[in-house]
Amino acid sequence: MDDITRIHRLQSPSGPVRMVLDTDTANEIDDQFALAWALLSQERLTLEAIYAAPFYADWHPGSNSPKDGMERSYKEILKVLSLMDTPATMPVFKGSTDFLPGHGRPATGSDAVQDLIERARQPGLLYVVCIGAITNVASAILQAPDIIDEIVVVWLGSH
Repeated sequence: MDDITRIHRLQSPSGPVRMVLDTDTANEIDDQFALAWALLSQERLTLEAIYAAPFYADWHPGSNSPKDGMERSYKEILKVLSLMDTPATMPVFKGSTDFLPGHGRPATGSDAVQDLIERARQPGLLYVVCIGAITNVASAILQAPDIIDEIVVVWLGSH
């Protein structure tokens, strides 16, 4: 990607954007707020799908693995959608069950990763908002490097 394109993509968009949300919703309360905000901000964005991200935190009650964290997040996403009376047609996908296994190596396949690749290849720039471990997004890019020119990744998180 050339510098002019990169700078253009860093500018605030002028109208509604296509967006997916990659979130470890069961980890901390900020993710539920972010999901609710995305659902209530249709004048700014079109939320196309939600991905459950893995997390593991030894301080989190009952947390025992990244897979457990992802499963909890998936259930929490569904709970928030239900509380907000969001139609059951909102696509929600389970993400990776582990973190990246090493430099340049994607996590094993997941529905979230496959969906992200498919959506990124559709017409129009896709904003990928990741507010947890970058595993699903990084795995999609590692599996399909061509999508990097079709997405803008906004990441708040670590690991």
